[in-house]
Amino acid sequence: MRIDKSKKDVTFFLLYIFSFLLLWEWLRPLEELTDTGHLGVFLGFVFVSLMMSYFNMPILPSALIKVIIILYSIHFMYYEGTFFSLEWFGQLFNEVIVNSVVIINAEWTEISNVFRTLLFFTLLWLMAYLIQYWLINRKQIFVFFFMTLVYITVLDTFSPYEADAAIVRTVIAGFAVMGMLAYYRTADREVVKKNLKSAKKWMIPLVAMIVLSVGIGYAAPKADPIWPDPVPFITSYNEDSGEGSGGVKKVGYGTDDSALGGPFIGDDRVVFTAEADGRHYWRIETKDVYTGKGWVADKGTAVPVEFSPEQNIPMQPFEEEVKTEQRTSRVTPKIGYPHLVYPLGVTEVEASSGNSTLQFSLDPTTEKITSIADGQAGSIGPYSLNFNHPVYSVEKLKAAGPEELATEFAFLSKYTQVPEELPERVVELAEEITKDKVTWLEKAQAIEKYFRSNEFVYDQTLVAVPEEDQDYVDQFLFETQRGYCDNFSTSMVVMMRSVGIPARWVKGYTEGEYIDTLENGRRLYEVTNNNAHSWVEGYFPGVGWVPFEPTQGFSNNVQFEYDNKDDSQTQTGQEEEEDTTPTAPEKPELPEEQAQVDKPKVSFSEGLKSAGAFLKDNLQKIFLTLLVLAVFTAIMYRLRGRWLPVLYILLYKYKKENKYMEKAYIALLLQLERYGLKREKGQTLRDYANYVDSFFSTNEMRWLTEKYEEYLYRGDTDEEMWRNAKKYWEFMIRKVSA
Repeated sequence: MRIDKSKKDVTFFLLYIFSFLLLWEWLRPLEELTDTGHLGVFLGFVFVSLMMSYFNMPILPSALIKVIIILYSIHFMYYEGTFFSLEWFGQLFNEVIVNSVVIINAEWTEISNVFRTLLFFTLLWLMAYLIQYWLINRKQIFVFFFMTLVYITVLDTFSPYEADAAIVRTVIAGFAVMGMLAYYRTADREVVKKNLKSAKKWMIPLVAMIVLSVGIGYAAPKADPIWPDPVPFITSYNEDSGEGSGGVKKVGYGTDDSALGGPFIGDDRVVFTAEADGRHYWRIETKDVYTGKGWVADKGTAVPVEFSPEQNIPMQPFEEEVKTEQRTSRVTPKIGYPHLVYPLGVTEVEASSGNSTLQFSLDPTTEKITSIADGQAGSIGPYSLNFNHPVYSVEKLKAAGPEELATEFAFLSKYTQVPEELPERVVELAEEITKDKVTWLEKAQAIEKYFRSNEFVYDQTLVAVPEEDQDYVDQFLFETQRGYCDNFSTSMVVMMRSVGIPARWVKGYTEGEYIDTLENGRRLYEVTNNNAHSWVEGYFPGVGWVPFEPTQGFSNNVQFEYDNKDDSQTQTGQEEEEDTTPTAPEKPELPEEQAQVDKPKVSFSEGLKSAGAFLKDNLQKIFLTLLVLAVFTAIMYRLRGRWLPVLYILLYKYKKENKYMEKAYIALLLQLERYGLKREKGQTLRDYANYVDSFFSTNEMRWLTEKYEEYLYRGDTDEEMWRNAKKYWEFMIRKVSA
């Protein structure tokens, strides 16, 4: 049933106009969300294509005009000189050849803008043809209308594009097209004469329905959004690690910590490998000024200190009286960072830079060490680190207190700094946690223990960003209680400072993943961006800086020693917490230890809790996604008679062996049944083939059936059987998909 092309009235012209408006809605967001320019050129091409279809222009002249428009548009956008010059045609031809190779190699990001534009014109050509097919042949456009609505609403939800007006325009145009097509279908079915009078009787109620429905929808009260705004996730998904703030960042080391918060995505790129005597954290720098949003370094008047390889590093994190163990680690960088990674207590760096003069620069404020070759900061090759691994005396730590720093006003002011606008409840919470503790060590451990309660959840994705008037620590402690190392470590530093304990924020990497034990007895670790981490160091007079690890699931390998026991008996920082909280003893460092210590060890109950919270927060998103998938699956299943033949052709067309004849023939029988030509029970293949050929007025099915029976009963005697039968099979399967 077709629309009479010779009698296209004003109503039918409006069909094309409203269909063009629907297609326009697909192009509107491109100017805002992409770098697509010259949108008017593409719209003009679509309009001309639809008008040529409306006026029944023959295929060949129509195609020629479209090709000329495409070529002229590409020349206008990308080339200089006259359009009739052969030079630019040659350049365009080379673009097509080169980009075809790029597509074959699946290097999608390497496609040039010229070729992208050519592909986009081809897509628009196809879309214009499909609209003409839906209007003339099918007289149904609901699928296109529905997909337009889905496209617009998804962009409105997950991108900065504001689609309020677009949805109204789409509903008006879609309802108008569907209403007019319904008029034509009804007129054809009821044999009603299509003229202006009959059209008015249909169109007036249609216009009234559209105006009424749109008006009610526009005037009705609107509920507030029930989904969180996903725009930060989309817009910052590809941001470089650590640079900037908020949104989703790639995990890894970055220099800007002024605005913490927001989720991040994993990155398993290897930063360096290390040969070490034992596990330890890798420091890069410390920061001392908390702003309420993140961390900055107070440079003040500090001057960088330069030193040469194998010279003593001018840095003393703990007092000389602290018991230490001499250790060495060797680092092999995989990313050309100019800074060094080093353990706490580093004393020397052994490195070379070929023929260059190698120096190192230490920032006294941040304790960041940078390599300098020939006076220029740059990356460095493999280097070895000699360091003193501390074993802290618990008795000395308990004896350390504020009295010994009473005259160190500048030091105390620097490392107990908190913003004046820090919410009072943060201080009150810190005081409540430590009220029964006497020594600084007990208070620090009490705060550390507080973060290991079940109320806090380690999470890398559902992590909030503080509002403009909100404190980062306050939000984590009292609202979300969900985050990763930056949330835990920053909160502990601020709480320690709130009760008068000097503390600073440290960033670097965890020990990494154990790979193997080498012949020299050292263990090989691989450190990736996923191992980027931050932790806490508190200062104890007479001892020095002591690391603490508040983040859920992480263990910081610090050794503590009780003076009333034999000196050979040492305990880790986590074991020492038995005064305040019993924890499991640390596992021995065996070569079989393959666990990723940088990842939190989440209990089953915590996993269920996190899964439940995720489902609760994303239930509607999941439901909408499943609904869209279900609708798409239903549509694809309903239209399987059209796309399955194409799949069959791709599967069997290039097969040469005769064994594929049976599979291809059975696939054809199934496709004929879907088409409506059902084989009766007991009907022979030859009778069925005669029935099919009589229906299509062909002879191919009989010939193909004879070859199929010959293959079944005589076997694989003719090597060219399938090759010869393939063209008849392809003809028939294309016939039933038309």
